[in-house]
Amino acid sequence: MTTVPQTADPQAADDIDHVTAIRVLEAEAVHIIREVVAELERPVLLFSGGKDSIVLLRLAEKAFRPAPLPFPIMHVDTGHNFSEVIEFRDRRVAPTADNPEGIELIVASVQESIDSGRVAESTDPSGSRNRLQTRTLLDALEKGGFDAAFGGARRDEERARAKERIFSFRDEFGQWDPRAQRPEPWSLYNGRIRRGESVRVFPLSNWTETDIWRYIELEDLELPSIYFAGEREVFERDGILLAVSEFSPSRDGEEVTTEWVRYRTVGDLTITGAVRSKATTIAEISEATVSERGETRADDRTSSAAMEDRKREGHF
Repeated sequence: MTTVPQTADPQAADDIDHVTAIRVLEAEAVHIIREVVAELERPVLLFSGGKDSIVLLRLAEKAFRPAPLPFPIMHVDTGHNFSEVIEFRDRRVAPTADNPEGIELIVASVQESIDSGRVAESTDPSGSRNRLQTRTLLDALEKGGFDAAFGGARRDEERARAKERIFSFRDEFGQWDPRAQRPEPWSLYNGRIRRGESVRVFPLSNWTETDIWRYIELEDLELPSIYFAGEREVFERDGILLAVSEFSPSRDGEEVTTEWVRYRTVGDLTITGAVRSKATTIAEISEATVSERGETRADDRTSSAAMEDRKREGHF
């Protein structure tokens, strides 16, 4: 049982309570990760370079230290990434003094799926490659023989996420049926699957976005630079500030301006919006009130059930 030291400073006491709560969440996530490795044969960790997957990777490393990570990480690369995120990803998996072998990285390429005819790129100028990721992911999981995939989803992220348990079972086609979920009483997880089936595992299910920011600050985790405000070229489309790039050029009537902005998520840059901001520290970022989805992701505005539809098809 954890005893919280008495203090005359209410703010200090509140900080201690927050740290204790975060460490409880950390212990739960570490337990889940170890349980999956014990029950399943070949797990993989899905890594986007975003804040949630950065926290998830740190938790996985803590679960097995000083041993190296016993599974690879996978990035489903749309080909329309922020360059800062790819640079961060490659640096994060590189060998270090503490980990001379580095981390095994598998890059599943949407561009390769397009080139091979597995998916067809939309001809709609407003379309993105986000939906194409599903086929690329399923192919990569099958090719690698992975029967479990760790994801960084939180239940407060989007309402379709809240329908899933920590273990989310997928059929032989990688599809999710929200009516066929197993109970998880007393944090007991049944990882038994038939040949061809797989499990998506969400160790951050009980975390909130605030918890994520507090953990990043507590652990002093590095983030891609796009999370912090800087002067960047953007243009406005349908109320969203989009980055200027070869993949998302401005159209007639869309004025390109240089503004102080940052990004709250690291997805496909053709549909990931920026927010005007001067925040350059974790403390400032964590106080933001703009939703990371819905208001800054163009493809999440298409339907109130957009994410659930994609998850039924096999999405993250």
